[in-house]
Amino acid sequence: MTILVFLNNIINKGHGRSVKAKKNIIASFLIKGISIAISLILVPLTIHYINPSRYGIWLTLSSIVGWFSFFDIGLTQGLRNKFAEAKAKGEDDLAQIYVSTTYAILALIFFFVWILFLIVNHFLNWSHILNITENMQSEISILAVIVFTYFCLQFVLRVITTLIIADQQPAKSSLIDVFGQIFSLIFILILVKTTQGSLVKLGIALCVSPLLVLIGANLFFFRGVFKKFRPVYSKIKFPYAKGLFNLGMVFFIIQVAGIIQYETANIIIARNFGTLEVTSYNIVYKYFGILNMIFVIFITPFWSASTEAYLKRDIQWIKNAIKKYTKLNMLLLGLGCLMLVFSQAVYRIWLGKGTVTIGFYISFWGLIYFNISMFAAKYVYFLNGINALRIQFWASLLSPVFYVILAILFINYFKMGVYSVFIASILANFNGYILSPIQYYMVVNKNKKGIWIK
Repeated sequence: MTILVFLNNIINKGHGRSVKAKKNIIASFLIKGISIAISLILVPLTIHYINPSRYGIWLTLSSIVGWFSFFDIGLTQGLRNKFAEAKAKGEDDLAQIYVSTTYAILALIFFFVWILFLIVNHFLNWSHILNITENMQSEISILAVIVFTYFCLQFVLRVITTLIIADQQPAKSSLIDVFGQIFSLIFILILVKTTQGSLVKLGIALCVSPLLVLIGANLFFFRGVFKKFRPVYSKIKFPYAKGLFNLGMVFFIIQVAGIIQYETANIIIARNFGTLEVTSYNIVYKYFGILNMIFVIFITPFWSASTEAYLKRDIQWIKNAIKKYTKLNMLLLGLGCLMLVFSQAVYRIWLGKGTVTIGFYISFWGLIYFNISMFAAKYVYFLNGINALRIQFWASLLSPVFYVILAILFINYFKMGVYSVFIASILANFNGYILSPIQYYMVVNKNKKGIWIK
């Protein structure tokens, strides 16, 4: 009982903003623990169901479809900030207008994008695009339609998770994802027991599950805690879209840079090393991505909390938060080094002996990549929260070009392996580990204005 009282005092001590964050962090740890466990089970289960090479095809196709997130035009990120600002000022009616307008615009955009894809898909040579045999063309074409349909629907339905995160309750958002994973795991287990390996069946299982959960989440939250913000036709005000678009377009360019660096990795690897190496790369990405999952649990509330803190000029709270995140960076680096030391043993236990061969260098650079990304994230989240995006915007115009050029040079001229994709990503993210820390220092420590807060 004494321990429980002690923990309760720690959790409820401090600023209300910090207390809310701590409660969400603890809940997120429990939820993410379940999520990580399911992910670790799903990967080998899926690989053995369809074989490593076909799993690489699934990953590469998913990456290509992921490119179409361009059509979001940054609206959801714009909504995140606008919704948080409206709530902080008590302007509930304005918040509902932003929510309703965002749903309407995204629904229209992705309906027309979906129709366009159905037409174009008939003319795409997937066997050439993915560097696979011609006899798989029909199967991959069907799979592409399934994945793209899922993608369009979930992009509209996931607006609810944006609102939950903007309300500084990321644990609830993570819970939605976990329910989707649970249903996916159940479907995959049924497929393994009852059918032969099929990419189409795998696609249906992995796409339908999260959609059902998202539909349920929208109904649950808009009938409950977000009832006063629920999207209604009368609150769709397209003139208000200008505010979302102005902010959203900046986020859009930044997102493009991120998508190019993340999504093209699978394509570059498939074209230069084959789809089997796509699987190897993604195994490393998932393994060391556990570090990032842990960090995201802590950092997610910081974005919207920064919006509120900066509006109220609570600079000391922001400084304290950054110091705590820096300490967390150091702890996770130590944990990552231990993960690297035992990586080969973990891969064998996790995937089964001889399933996939993963070299030391790709694991090493995967560790470096994630640790640099986590170091940068705390500064980027703060700047995103206060809409100080101008420098990041200009950097994002250069970074994807820089990334592609470096990846091509490393692979074709320096004859480096798959790990070169990680190195190219690290070097291209110069905004995160150079410009963003400088910008944070100028805004918070020097109270500079001008370009620093635009």
